[in-house]
Amino acid sequence: MCGITGYAAFNSANTIDRSLLEKMVNIIFHRGPDESGLDIRNGVGMGMRRLSIIDLSSGSQPIYNEDKTVWTVFNGEIYNFHEVKKVLLSKGHIFKTNSDTEVIVHGYEEYGSDFLKKLNGMFAIAVHDTKKNKLLLARDHIGIKPLYYAFNQKRIIFGSELKSILISRDFKPDLDIDALGEYLSWEYVPGSSTLIKQIKKLEPGYFLEIDLSNPSCEPKKYWDIPFFEPQSNHASMDEWLERIDLQLKKSTQMQLISDVPLGAFLSGGVDSSLIVSAMGEAKTFSIGFDDPTYNELGWAKKVANHLNVNHIDEIIKPEVLELFEHLMFFLDDPIGDFSIFPTYLVSRLARKHVTVALSGDGGDELFGGYETYLAQHKAKIFNRIPTFIRNGIIAPSLNALKPTAKKKGLINKAKRFMEGASYDDQLSHARWRIFVGEELRKNLFTNESLRTITKPPAHHIEKLFLQAGDRGELNRSLYVDVKSYLCDNILTKVDRMSMAVSLEARVPYLDPDLVTLAFQVPEEYKVTSNETKIILKKLASKYVPKECVYRPKEGFSIPIKNWLIHEFRPLMDGLLDHKKIEQEGIFNSKTVEKLKYDHLNGKSNNSHILWSLIVFQDWKRRWLEGEALK
Repeated sequence: MCGITGYAAFNSANTIDRSLLEKMVNIIFHRGPDESGLDIRNGVGMGMRRLSIIDLSSGSQPIYNEDKTVWTVFNGEIYNFHEVKKVLLSKGHIFKTNSDTEVIVHGYEEYGSDFLKKLNGMFAIAVHDTKKNKLLLARDHIGIKPLYYAFNQKRIIFGSELKSILISRDFKPDLDIDALGEYLSWEYVPGSSTLIKQIKKLEPGYFLEIDLSNPSCEPKKYWDIPFFEPQSNHASMDEWLERIDLQLKKSTQMQLISDVPLGAFLSGGVDSSLIVSAMGEAKTFSIGFDDPTYNELGWAKKVANHLNVNHIDEIIKPEVLELFEHLMFFLDDPIGDFSIFPTYLVSRLARKHVTVALSGDGGDELFGGYETYLAQHKAKIFNRIPTFIRNGIIAPSLNALKPTAKKKGLINKAKRFMEGASYDDQLSHARWRIFVGEELRKNLFTNESLRTITKPPAHHIEKLFLQAGDRGELNRSLYVDVKSYLCDNILTKVDRMSMAVSLEARVPYLDPDLVTLAFQVPEEYKVTSNETKIILKKLASKYVPKECVYRPKEGFSIPIKNWLIHEFRPLMDGLLDHKKIEQEGIFNSKTVEKLKYDHLNGKSNNSHILWSLIVFQDWKRRWLEGEALK
């Protein structure tokens, strides 16, 4: 596990500044504290920070082929590298290390960019082909590891994090107002965009192959979730259970490869419990807060005792203001998901004992674990009620109710249901993920900002639904979630917060073979009108107590709505100061003041939008205005 960065100058007159490349490498020190490596040749500079996991003695990067014409830096793990290496050895390639990185240079030599199709892993890869004068950048199938780039006619700059590109000071960064609109609506920036116009994300399953003599920048797709006709497989529930069980065990066992201590996150829920059960012996970690509605430690202990694993947990009351200041450094591509806090804290706990931790992320997106899928079912029934009753009686009555202090609760869930149901039903389940709809957007942004916004907030969701094809209603929704919410929010959060403490997080559910299998499972085995994740719960009940499986889904979160009233009040008042907001001219200061007032006085729960605004304002100061780079 590492962080990578580099740049290529297209004009031979442009030389590579070694001291600048070192700055680009060192600003992501946290991604690999064990060592660094650089290579500069033929107008291309590549660098990396290494967190040593496999082949501790000889796996240093950059790594090259036999005649030093192909060089690579790489972030991630190739889980099937032994199998790939065996094939390459049979074709005459000579290996000098036992690392997974070396299969990249020999695989590229043998297959060109098609070598990507032979890899099973999580990765961000840069390959410099000095013979063909090409640079290849690639990102893994699902988007577990990040890769960003900035391209112009003079050069391309790339890195695992935006800060490596920004510290190059190759350009003055400009705010992408369209991306900001999307960020506030969804709490993440979807697709290839970032909040900075000049910087793009390489999307999951894509690569860039740039001819350095005649450069152009056109990402190409090498993998997508395979299409299967709805109901194309008529196997029974038991047959599907066996297939999923075997593949999940295989995927988990494959990801146990490591030359350093390894463990797992354990919440006591379905997904993480199944991963731990498939590991065999394990060391597991969980954290909780002193607010009982945000504490699942009892469930985690119950599962750990049942599986007889070595479990370590902690109840935490963090110094949240200091923690905010620390964590924002790692969110140079921001997300508004406030579960960054528990993700960071459980990663910090795990890092005291292990260097690698397996995570249960991905199970919800593959097997239908979110309540948004149930909401979509219920909306179909709700829509049968006459419009005048829905809009004239039910909606006003629910809107008049004050939110409760509980994490969820009936009132909070009912209010959230009504909010989502008011959005375009063409968005299906995704409408319950919108936090700034069209009406609030018009009031939140200034008129000047609104004139520069061209994308409707749901643009990427509509595009992905078209891209999904005719997979069936649920599998189309799952496809959209894998391609948006999972890769641009969940995996971003896990990567940044685990890397903040130099911990490698692995996600067995996102093995491409398991993803492919999951999209063949009949929809009725995943979600019905009353139950989510049916087949995975049935599988989990074979290995852990049923009361741990069939319980309400809580999610991994913090009491943010209460913290904004108390612990985070000074932070909110400072970053969302009325005069400051008015002077900057992006947001309508009166709307921001009303959002704050209504939240502080218990009239409405505006924690999601307020938190996203707080994160953005801090991000703008650090990265757009460059304070963190001084």
